[in-house]
Amino acid sequence: MKIGEYMDELNRRSRAAGSHGRTTARGASASGRPAAEGSRTRSSGSAGSRTRASGSAGRGSGGSSRSGARSGRSSAVYNNYDRRPPVSHGRGGRHRRSPGPNYFWIAVVGVVLIVAIGIGVFALKGRTDSETEPVIETTPPETELQKEVKVGNVTITGLSREAAREKILEEYPWDMAVTWNGETIEIPNLMETKVDQLLQEIYQGEPKESYVLDTSGLEERIATEVSAVAAKWDKPAKNASISSFDKESGKFVFTGEESGQAVDQEALTSAIMAALSLKDFDVKIPAQVTSVTPEITEATAREKYKTISEYTTKTTNNSKRNTNVRLACEAIDGIVLAPGESFSFNERVGERTTARGYQSAAAYSNGEVVQETGGGVCQVSTTLYNAVVRGGLKTTVRRSHTFEPSYVTPGMDATVSWGGPDYVFENNSSTGIGIRASYKDLTCTVSIYAIPILEEGIKYDLKSTKTKNVDPPAPTYVEDQSIQPGQEVVESKGSTGSQWEVRLVVTKNGEKVSDDVDHTSSYKGHAPVVKRNTSGVWVPLPGQTNADGTPVLPVETNPDGTPVLPGTGAPSESSGTTSAPEASIPAGPGDEGQISGPGSDLPGPGSTGSIEPAGPGTDTGSILPPGPGTSNNDSIPAGPGSQGPAGPGV
Repeated sequence: MKIGEYMDELNRRSRAAGSHGRTTARGASASGRPAAEGSRTRSSGSAGSRTRASGSAGRGSGGSSRSGARSGRSSAVYNNYDRRPPVSHGRGGRHRRSPGPNYFWIAVVGVVLIVAIGIGVFALKGRTDSETEPVIETTPPETELQKEVKVGNVTITGLSREAAREKILEEYPWDMAVTWNGETIEIPNLMETKVDQLLQEIYQGEPKESYVLDTSGLEERIATEVSAVAAKWDKPAKNASISSFDKESGKFVFTGEESGQAVDQEALTSAIMAALSLKDFDVKIPAQVTSVTPEITEATAREKYKTISEYTTKTTNNSKRNTNVRLACEAIDGIVLAPGESFSFNERVGERTTARGYQSAAAYSNGEVVQETGGGVCQVSTTLYNAVVRGGLKTTVRRSHTFEPSYVTPGMDATVSWGGPDYVFENNSSTGIGIRASYKDLTCTVSIYAIPILEEGIKYDLKSTKTKNVDPPAPTYVEDQSIQPGQEVVESKGSTGSQWEVRLVVTKNGEKVSDDVDHTSSYKGHAPVVKRNTSGVWVPLPGQTNADGTPVLPVETNPDGTPVLPGTGAPSESSGTTSAPEASIPAGPGDEGQISGPGSDLPGPGSTGSIEPAGPGTDTGSILPPGPGTSNNDSIPAGPGSQGPAGPGV
């Protein structure tokens, strides 16, 4: 609807409202009842009336002029819409217009809304049109060179910059390459950048008549390309190293020597620069590749390799234990480790089984001394550990024994057990290393064969110092009816535990360089073992004699435990006579460093007890009967869960 049509409609509605108001007024004066919607008139004869019109209230009586004035103003407002004079209601008439819609303000609001909508549509249309209209970018045409200009022998007059570039590159085609041994490596066009720089100077300034194509200033680019060629054809030489061990000859085998090759980069750079200066851009340059001899040949390797460290420990007279030591030495003898490779004692030696020849000997298991197949191999791992440290190699896994060892200073040991503790070290050198290990004449020796890892004059050593004693455990009592009732015999005084501090001492040409703590180790003490007889019955062992040398006879006892008097005879079996029980004395936990003697498992000072027990495999331990579960004639009965008699450890 247009604005004019809208205004005509408003005038039409205004005229209709005026006519309706006049009709209503006449009806109201005749009947005194409401005659129009939105208008309410109350009449009471001549008493007067109260009229509400357009939100105003008036009070009057009879021909009140105030009421008439309000009515007149109301009519005047409506008459403004149809531009006609107000309707007269007659003298003394009462009239009230009903409040209808304010069409004037409705019209104003409508006009504003229509204008706003129109502006919005116009703006939207303008934006859409601008978005849909294609934007045409124009590139100014390249300036053609009008002046007579030559680059070398190339005339570029009348050419655009791009056309001049193409013509120059056509005049100086690039096909440079490096060749060797039937292979070809192309060199990227080094002159493109130089041509672009020259044309920029010509087309952006006042050009000269002639220019020379410059080939200087390309040293860095040439060096980069030469390095790329060398990276493809260079081959480093490989040094010889020990690769295996020949058990028949008892010597390490050296292999791995391999010559290398290298591109003569200096000569190639000079050749490329010479070709550029001559503008010989399509030349094929042969590379000079020379052979490279390894720094360490097999011959020089044999000269450089030597024993860089060695360590020795003493074993015992126990043949079974020594057998285990020998087998473990043979298992690691001749092993070669590449740079960065790790060595695991348990993996290299393998499980210690009777099928592989290992014997049952004393060992530590869960803090107890037991007979174990392979007992004694800890001496080999300990000896290896000390050789590794002194050679400058890196130990990664190491653990101390439960009890102090005797074949090495406490704190400098390395215990191992299949399925348990392991000893591991790493070849942290730049070349391969070899291990030599042997057992001979009660001696275990391990050495490291390599090119020296430490600087000349530098030496590593371990220094272990006891820092604390630990009280021994409570005594272990063993019942023994072979001694007098009430008597106690100290079989072993036991030993105290200890704590040790181990330092890595570094010297250079005999002068101390450092003395730092490497690790600490703690060891348990052994409980004293005391034999006693609390039964009140003395049962001497066969062959036991009295002080005067006469044989000691067994004492027969009555059922109540009292001795049978001479001449009365022994009670019958039915009367409850008891026979002498078989003596059984369990072994106490021994220790490598505390229990020794002829035939013992371990070296070191003898026991401080009043009665020195025989070790496994000895022939001197016949005073005690074998314990349950023993598989040999060892005199000390086996501890709980052991495979053999209890005794000193690995």
